[in-house]
Amino acid sequence: MQTDEALFEELIEGQQKRLLELAQELIPGITQEDILQPFDFPILENHVGFRYEEGVLEGMLTVRMAMLAKESDLC
Repeated sequence: MQTDEALFEELIEGQQKRLLELAQELIPGITQEDILQPFDFPILENHVGFRYEEGVLEGMLTVRMAMLAKESDLC
């Protein structure tokens, strides 16, 4: 059985992959590092779908940080 933490990591990795694939559809050859600065690429900066998927990823990362913070408070 998978732990909650492992499941959440899998979800985050899947969303990162989804975001990169979308970016590569728009800009062939773009890298994972490139999409960390979407404002360098106007097509990404102004693409509603990309921004939505980026927001989903940011939400997941925020929840992960909250979970880690809670765990560290319990230790």
